[in-house]
Amino acid sequence: MENKTKIVLLQTKELIYTGIFVVLGVILIVILISMFASKNDKNKSAKSTYEPGTYTSSISLGDSTFEVMVTVSDEKIENVAFDQMNETITTMYPLLNTALDKVNEQIKEHGSIDNIAFETDYQYTGTVIKQAIEAALNKAHK
Repeated sequence: MENKTKIVLLQTKELIYTGIFVVLGVILIVILISMFASKNDKNKSAKSTYEPGTYTSSISLGDSTFEVMVTVSDEKIENVAFDQMNETITTMYPLLNTALDKVNEQIKEHGSIDNIAFETDYQYTGTVIKQAIEAALNKAHK
């Protein structure tokens, strides 16, 4: 076997263009990774950090309106209660207090409102309460 020398000619333009595309590709990948990584970190810290205090959100049922008070510490929901609730609302919607008690139990168990499940008896009532809690928690985020 004979060794034949092969000569490869590369034009300078091709090398420059290839180098530029490789550098741009690497920069694009780094930018995408940094954008998505920082976005996930911000979302995680925003969801788990509250400004301590009591926040309210209102619920309107028929002609009546009352407040849902959500008390939070730095990292978790401490308590959910009703405020400005009159006897008419309690009489017209008897499942409100039962649903609130169940929501409080599940919040203490799970630590958040993400995994709250409602029984069929008070599914609608529980959903209304959960939406009010979410509205109050939006005010509590740092």
